[in-house]
Amino acid sequence: MTIDRTKLLNWPFEDTVQTYDFKDVILYALSIGMGADPVDRQQLDYVYEKNLSVFPSFPVVLGHPGAWNADPASGIDRRQVVHGEQTIEIHQPFPVSATIRGVNRIKEVIDKGEGKGALVYVERKIYDESTGQLLATLNATSFCRADGGFGGPAVPVAKPHPVPEREPDYQVALHTLPQSALLYRLNVDYNPLHADPDVAGAAGFKQPILHGLCTFGVATHAILKAVCNYDASRLKKIAARFSSPVYPGETIVVDLWQDGDQVSFRASVPERAVKVLDNGYAELRSVQND
Repeated sequence: MTIDRTKLLNWPFEDTVQTYDFKDVILYALSIGMGADPVDRQQLDYVYEKNLSVFPSFPVVLGHPGAWNADPASGIDRRQVVHGEQTIEIHQPFPVSATIRGVNRIKEVIDKGEGKGALVYVERKIYDESTGQLLATLNATSFCRADGGFGGPAVPVAKPHPVPEREPDYQVALHTLPQSALLYRLNVDYNPLHADPDVAGAAGFKQPILHGLCTFGVATHAILKAVCNYDASRLKKIAARFSSPVYPGETIVVDLWQDGDQVSFRASVPERAVKVLDNGYAELRSVQND
């Protein structure tokens, strides 16, 4: 299999039309650990229908195009693909229930060279199907570790967001449940790597691992808790690079640095002394514009 850059840039994605309701909103929030404290009313607003709010990172489970890179025509060895980066930009608040349309396209394919892999940049725009309003724009980078050297452009890769060298302004520790991956997979991603010990073992892991986007959601929780007073409308944009997987049941510690309406962050698992997210960046909406 060899990547054909022109073919990928013109990949025939079909729009994904998806209907969700309050149960899906609650399931997502529960799967990233919201509601761990049953008397924390701020967390309760994301897991109880009485005053339900949509969690800011919920868009990552909407409008997904499916396992398109499993198609042999893509030229990608899906077994060697890892999620490299994720960005969400929220344009409008998400309704508690709606039908959305996900429009996906491949923006660029970068050849890092033989033995160095390739980068595939995928954009997803999520629209409210009833109004046509753009709700969010997502950008994801897939690192195709086995697919470099196909002859594509080796253009410079954008530099990651720098995390300050000073001590963090905030530190938030959030626990994951042993069954976190089993819960999170019910949102959209049924990859057996997150459920089947045999599949995880064949991939070199001691047990099924947490979805990277679940870790991303936990980091979003830390941002809401530390600098947004749990107000989802404050969060305009969030981006991060994935560094290492998390095992369900581990504690994720998020260090945050705030500079006005910009927040830098990094996440780690102290039990294993590993970074799991790096070069994190969030942009806040100012209070007076809410």
